[in-house]
Amino acid sequence: MRVPVRRGAAVAAVLALIAGLALLLARPGAKGPACTGRTLGSWSAESRFTGEFTRYGNDNLRVDDWTGGDGTHSVRLPDGRTLWIFSDTFLDRVQPPPNPHGQPYPWRSADTGREPALTHNSLVVMDRAGRLERTLTGSTGTGPGPFFPDTPDGWRWPVQAHVEPRTPGSPEQVVRVLLWNRAPGRGPWVFGVPRATEIATLSLPDLRLESITQAVDQTSVRNPGDRVLYGTASVRDGAWTYVYGGDDGPDRAGSNAYLARVPTGQLGEARTWQFWDGQDWQPHAGRAVPVIREGRGRGVGSAFTVVRDGGTWVLLTMDDPGPPGDGLSAVTAYWACSAEGPWHGPAGRITPPRPADPTGQQRVAVYNPQAHPEFTADGALLVSYDVNWLGPPGAPSVAQVNRDVELYRPRFLRLRLHRG
Repeated sequence: MRVPVRRGAAVAAVLALIAGLALLLARPGAKGPACTGRTLGSWSAESRFTGEFTRYGNDNLRVDDWTGGDGTHSVRLPDGRTLWIFSDTFLDRVQPPPNPHGQPYPWRSADTGREPALTHNSLVVMDRAGRLERTLTGSTGTGPGPFFPDTPDGWRWPVQAHVEPRTPGSPEQVVRVLLWNRAPGRGPWVFGVPRATEIATLSLPDLRLESITQAVDQTSVRNPGDRVLYGTASVRDGAWTYVYGGDDGPDRAGSNAYLARVPTGQLGEARTWQFWDGQDWQPHAGRAVPVIREGRGRGVGSAFTVVRDGGTWVLLTMDDPGPPGDGLSAVTAYWACSAEGPWHGPAGRITPPRPADPTGQQRVAVYNPQAHPEFTADGALLVSYDVNWLGPPGAPSVAQVNRDVELYRPRFLRLRLHRG
């Protein structure tokens, strides 16, 4: 999955402005909790979830299941299980240290003499007690493959998911998963050319893939950098499910954030989607305008997350990538009093822990912060983030992440949002 990048911001000056705006923008007369500003507050590493993915990834009871991945998302199922959704996923076997280079890291291998299998997506099921129990993949005919099958000329990356009625008013429930449909590309498009947002339907409780339908086609947009893929973040609020998306222009330091909404329970019905045009909601995706516009110290990464905290909407995204060679390292936030904004920020900055770089080059990056509100505990939000090794331009990371499996697994932290 593409690693998001955005321009750094002069956060200190903006925070001073936010402190005043928080009082002015509070809505004590509105229904529900009042909206006040939020900044990133205290946080701590969440070892239980990080450790559970380490345990499961290193467990060789099966050698065709998940050993690492990125694009980490989750959805709570009606029976109390949690479905974890990954984009690029490594399978095969994890060997104990030392690795073949004599380094003290668990490492990944295949038993057939080939390179360890990398597939474009997978699902991992967690039981009600919080223990990961099995991986769901598809088949290529000769071995395991992506759960959401590749297209004849591209692939799919899953993002957000929701449990919905099979049809409006139906007592039967299904899982809807938003997918990014991408085509192979070259140069700045090595992570794929964006084409469309799709919706997959999974049956319950067996999680069988029933169908994939198109929701938002972007192939008519001539410049791929202006195409918007939706599902980066999504929040259900009353009668609507709000679905955020972003463009993916490689010539920009960051991305613009866009917003669609769908009547709750109708994600799979493309005709019901509406898009924010800056003033109102209307059915034409081509008329959507950014709710957060890249530039002047603002913008989002190509992966971000949005949650509700009382009456306030909070968006988490990557911030300044730091000194040259340091990779992506920090997370920042924006806040608003409605799904469409106006959005205020950046507001605060945290630098999550990351594994040591076995090459000594300081090229381990963190990216894709994702909130998992179903696991909120004592007012602290569970947030995952992905890690990867980013070599010099043109240097593939596969060899490094196979030499040290901890370089391509999600990590977790507990985050508290402060008011004002």
